[in-house]
Amino acid sequence: MAAASVCLCATSFGAEPQAPEQVPATPLTRLHAFTNRASELAIQAMSMIGIRYKYGGDAPESGLDCSGLVRYVFKQVWGKDLPRTSEQISQVGQQVDANDLRPGDLVFYNTLRRGFSHVGIYLGDNKFIHAPSSGGQVRIESMDLSYWKKRFNGARRINESEQQ
Repeated sequence: MAAASVCLCATSFGAEPQAPEQVPATPLTRLHAFTNRASELAIQAMSMIGIRYKYGGDAPESGLDCSGLVRYVFKQVWGKDLPRTSEQISQVGQQVDANDLRPGDLVFYNTLRRGFSHVGIYLGDNKFIHAPSSGGQVRIESMDLSYWKKRFNGARRINESEQQ
C-alpha cells in the first residue's frame, strides 16, 4: 500500500510511475508458494467427502475411485493431468519419506496384493483422504490404523511443474 502511495505522489508531480519491485524467488518464497498450492489440494480433496466410490470413476457426479479422486483434485487445482492408475501415478514426482509428509503429498498402499494399488492425498496430522472401495464414499482416515500401517507402500510429492 505504501508503494502505491509513493507512485501516486510521484505521478502527481509529473514523474513516470514505477513498476513494483519483483521479489526474488528464494527457497523460502518457493516453499511458501508450494505450501499454499498444497493446501489448495487438501481443501479441494476435502470438498469431495461423501462422493460415492465407483470403480474407474473420474468425476464427482458419477463417482470416483482412488486414482480418479487424485486426478480430479490435481486437475482442478493445477490444471494438469496425472496418469490414470495409482501404480502409474506412483512413478510421478519425488519419493518422500513418511516422516517428511506434507499436505498434498500422495500416499500409496498395497490393498490388492500388489504394490501401489491404492492412493490417497495426505492432509497432515497422519490423516489422508481417499476413495476406499465399492460401497464406500470419499473419506478421511488415519494412517495410524493397523490396516493402513501394514499396507503402506510409500509417498510421492508432485510439484506443479512435474505434472504430465
